[in-house]
Amino acid sequence: MRIELFHIGPITIWGYGFMIGLGILLCLILGMQRAKKRNMSENAVLDIAIYGVLAGFLGAKLLYVLVEFDRFMENPSSILGSEGFVVYGGITAGIITAIIYCKIKKLHFLEYFDLLIPSVALAQGFGRIGCFLAGCCYGRETDSFLGVTFPENSLAPSGVSLLPTQLFSAAGDFLIMGILLWYSKHAKRSGDVGILYMFLYSIGRFLIEILRSDERGSLGALSTSQWISVGILVLAIVLKYISKKKEK
Repeated sequence: MRIELFHIGPITIWGYGFMIGLGILLCLILGMQRAKKRNMSENAVLDIAIYGVLAGFLGAKLLYVLVEFDRFMENPSSILGSEGFVVYGGITAGIITAIIYCKIKKLHFLEYFDLLIPSVALAQGFGRIGCFLAGCCYGRETDSFLGVTFPENSLAPSGVSLLPTQLFSAAGDFLIMGILLWYSKHAKRSGDVGILYMFLYSIGRFLIEILRSDERGSLGALSTSQWISVGILVLAIVLKYISKKKEK
C-alpha cells in the first residue's frame, strides 16, 4: 500500500488516482473492442465512457455528502480530495447518463448496458486496488494471516492488522467481470447481462460491508451501501421477472 507511487520531476503520481485512471482506460479499451466485434458504435462507447465518468465522479461525491452530511460539514474541503466517494452514487449517475445519451442518440440502452457493464466491473476492480494503496475502505481488525498493517501516512489506522477488504472487493469485481463476459455469450435477452451484474455486485457489496470498519453512513443495523444493495437486488429480481413475462 503506497499513497505515492512515484515521481516524475516535481509531479507526484498518487496510487489511488493512478489506479482509477488505469481502470478507466482499460474499461474503455475493453468496451471498444467488444463494440467492434458486435458491430456497435465505438464512438457511442467513447461518448458514454466520457460522460459516464464525469457524471459518476459527481454522483459519487453527491451521495457521499448526503450520507455523511455531518462529517462533510465538519470539513467541507474534504470533498475536493481523494476521500469522499460513495461508489453507488457513481454507478447510478453513470447509468442515468447512459440512458439519457442513448435516448438522445436513439440507441438501444439495454444493448449498450450489456456491452459495457463488464468493463464497469473491470474499472471497479482497479479502483478498489487504488483504495488499498490509499488505505481507505479498510476492514476490521484481525489476527488472521490475511491481515495487513498500513503505514502511518495511510488513511487506515496504522500499526493495526486489518482485513484488506479493498482487495477482497477487487477480486470480486474481477470475478464478476469474468462471469459477465462468459454469460454475455449465452444471454438470450437484452438486459440479462446487466441484471446479472446487479445480482452479483449487490450481494458481494452487502457481504463486504460486513467486514469493513471504516467510518461511513448507516441506517439502523445496516450501512447505507447495504440498504442500497438490498434495493438493487430487489430491482434486479423485478426486472428479471418482467423480462421473463415479456418473453411469454
